[in-house]
Parts: sequence; C-alpha cells; structure tokens
Amino acid sequence: MRTGSEPVTARSALRVRFWLCVWGLLWAVFGTAAFALAGRPGWAVACGVLWLVITIDMVMVLRHIRQGPHYQPGRDIPPYSPPDDRPYRPQGPASEYRPPRPPPGNRTP
Repeated sequence: MRTGSEPVTARSALRVRFWLCVWGLLWAVFGTAAFALAGRPGWAVACGVLWLVITIDMVMVLRHIRQGPHYQPGRDIPPYSPPDDRPYRPQGPASEYRPPRPPPGNRTP
C-alpha cells in the first residue's frame, strides 16, 4: 500500500549494493591493468576513474551498513508508519472535494 511517505521511509538493499561494488571493483581493477598493459592509456584512465567511483560508493555502503538499524533497519524491524498529523489538502475547487476512499482491503460491506 502506498502511503506517500515512501521517500522518507525507503530502504536500500545495502548488502546487494556491497556485492555489486565488489563485482564492479574487480572488473575496474582488471580493466585498468589490462588497458595499461595493452598500451591504451585513455581506457586505463577511464577504468581508473571508475575504480575510484566504485571505491567511494563501497566506503559509503559499508559506512551505512555499520550504522546498523538506525540507518538500515533489518527484517525484524517493521517499516515506519506514515505520519497521521498531516492535514488532507484537496486539489482543485472546493465543490470537487471528495474525501479519500479507504483501500480495498479495509472497506466495510
């Protein structure tokens, strides 16, 4: 169910990002070495820059993982509930105002 608070309560798959960083890091190191040995300095520099970007991303991912549930809640911590103190502001003229309908699973017959 969408609540409108997704940008605030979104979670990131940090372990997946970490392993993708490892995979990218291996390829960037290999590419840098291979292009340097092949005499292609432009491509070696491009792979080196990519290596730097991946390393910075990996450092940030590891930092967020180490922050624990404060930053990245685990499976045992439920998602945050949406704030209830936000007033509903209808869009358009007042004559078109209709209160929001409850989600299909919460309707009473």
